[in-house]
Amino acid sequence: MDSQAAQDYLGRLLGKQLRIHTTDARVFVGEFKCTDNECNVILSQASEYRHSPTSSVPSLRKGGLPTVQEEETKEPMTSRFMGLIVVPGQHITKIELQDRGHP
Repeated sequence: MDSQAAQDYLGRLLGKQLRIHTTDARVFVGEFKCTDNECNVILSQASEYRHSPTSSVPSLRKGGLPTVQEEETKEPMTSRFMGLIVVPGQHITKIELQDRGHP
């Protein structure tokens, strides 16, 4: 994808709800506001979702990336409202366009 096509694509995502997964297995959901050359992402009206410390998924407690099987389990997640946040690009593992129905 050339530079102009990438800019056009990001422009279409402005104002949309994104779900961002991070290296420490947290998930942030919020309205996409902007990004920069270092792939940092700014979300507004953001919430953080994470597995509870008593989770039975061992790699999440160690801070490792979850396996496919672990991601598919329905472990309870805690959430908190964060507001306007910056997610550092170096910690982003996946970005998804959020369905309005679920976190």
